This record gives sequence, C-alpha cells and structure tokens, in this order.
Amino acid sequence: MTDLVSYAVTDGVARIELNRPEVSNAVDLPTAHALSAAIKSAAADDDVRAVLVTGAGKRFCAGGDVASMVASDDQSAYLLELAGALDGALQELTALEKPVIGAVQGAVAGAGLAVMLSCDLVVAEPGTKFVIAYPGVGLTPDCGVSWLLPRAVGQQRALHMALTNTPITADVALDWGLVTEVAGPDRALELATTLAAGPVFALGQARRLIRNSWESDRASVGRDEAVTIAEAVGTDDARRLLSGFAKR
Repeated sequence: MTDLVSYAVTDGVARIELNRPEVSNAVDLPTAHALSAAIKSAAADDDVRAVLVTGAGKRFCAGGDVASMVASDDQSAYLLELAGALDGALQELTALEKPVIGAVQGAVAGAGLAVMLSCDLVVAEPGTKFVIAYPGVGLTPDCGVSWLLPRAVGQQRALHMALTNTPITADVALDWGLVTEVAGPDRALELATTLAAGPVFALGQARRLIRNSWESDRASVGRDEAVTIAEAVGTDDARRLLSGFAKR
C-alpha cells in the first residue's frame, strides 16, 4: 500500500482506510490504484475474514479529486482514466467473497457514495451528510453510482438526489436504506470483528449471491444457491455449527 490508502489486518479484519484527510479523502488516480492494491491484498489473504472500509479525518470521502481534474492537461482523458480505475477497484471490492463493512462520517459525496454502497453493512456516525455532488460541478455520476444508488433507495429518491443535489442527513439515509445503522465509530469495528469470527465461506457466499442476484434470473439464482449450499456443508465452520445445532 501507499500512504494514500492505509492497510492493516487485526483479528481477521482487514482495515482499508482512505488516507487523504486534508482533501476529505478525495480520490485521485494514485489513490484509486492504491485502493485497488489494498483490496487485492484483502482478497488474497486467507487470514482476512472481513473487511472494514473507513476514511481518515472528519469526512469519509468527497468523491473524485476535483483539483486533480482541473490540473490535468486533458481533463476528459484524465476523468476517463480516473473513473475507470476507481470503478475497477470498487468492482474488486464488490467481488470479494468476504463481508465488507463501511464506516462513514462527516460527508459522503459523489463517488464516495459508490465506495460506501460497495460495502454490505454501512454504519454512519450521527451528523453525517450524503450528497450526490455531481451537479454542483457540472458532471455526471460515475463509478456505478447510477446503478448502486437506485438499488439502495429506489429510483425516485435516487433521481431526487441526482437532480436537486440536496444533501440528506444520516437519519434520512437510514430511513431510505442508504445505510444500515447510525452509531458511533466503534460500532463498525464491532460488526467487522463479529463477522470475522463467523463462518467466512457462508457469509462471503451470501454476499455474492445477493449482490449477483440483480443480474440473474430466478432459476439461475436457485441453481447457484443449490450448488453453493452443497459446497458450504463441507466447510469446517458448517460441520462445527451443524453439529452444535443438532445437539441442542
């Protein structure tokens, strides 16, 4: 990793932290590449059983780094490369077969929404604001925001956010289903540690099945579920838990 994204593993939890607090963790091209490297490390490490995604400082993520866009000699080419690199990293995060928890605070804007929505459980600190942000700089959604956001909050609410650029509060985000909990920062680590102690294959495959279901038909999902549960029953976690359940 680089200083742009910090990475550490403790008690089975890989903590991936955006580390540019001086610019509200806005993502430039080197940061997008560093995020991808961190996700690849978590994917490859069998000791990692859950992932916690955080942002250093007062704000989780301001989205793409506007200053780096403006400074580019070819803004269109730079944005194409940046959006592709960050979206690639987030697709890698989505493809992880390990549960992912997001801890957000302060502000989540633009592509920061995509980072957050690539997590399975999202804990927002009280006072956090969520805004799509793109209209404020004359740009359009990227990094899967136009796919992820309506699936989280519904089409009309997503359109409201996209067209009016109106920030919503943490409580509204909870009501809309944009986040799963509003709580202090320790709660996300507690969740990650609990999930890391659970049946990693079962949790990771449940994540995969649910996320992939958007792109599959009912019969395909059923077949995938059958194959997966047959594989799951042979894992050490399932043997232990099934044996304990049978003895109750």
